[in-house]
Amino acid sequence: METLYEAASTTVGGRNGRATTEDGKLDLNLSEPISMGGDGGDGVNPEQLFGCAYSACFGGAIELIARKKRIEIGKDFSVTATIGFCKDDEGAFLEATLDCYIPGVDIKTGEDIINKAHEICPFSKATRDNITVTLNLMLDE
Repeated sequence: METLYEAASTTVGGRNGRATTEDGKLDLNLSEPISMGGDGGDGVNPEQLFGCAYSACFGGAIELIARKKRIEIGKDFSVTATIGFCKDDEGAFLEATLDCYIPGVDIKTGEDIINKAHEICPFSKATRDNITVTLNLMLDE
């Protein structure tokens, strides 16, 4: 195994603290949502950060699959990750929904691309069999 990149991030103060990266490119206030008992302050929360990271990574996987299949998808494709913080009798858990918009492809091609992207995306691999991930292909109306 070869490590191509590593990133270190530190959070001080938990869900109502501050998150930073070692290179200083990220420096964010964190706030717990009101629905989770927090004050709903002006900071972001871990689920938003996870959604940003997952959607970016999944978008990269879509690009790679499309390129390998020689399918031109342009720059207007998008992935919206909705991360749910859920609870049941055993405690808290996450779920994710990835809404993938790939303009100009038919349903069969689009579904093939997002299913293959889900196989190779590092975030999908990390969450596989750990959280429910729902994939949706969004179409032009």
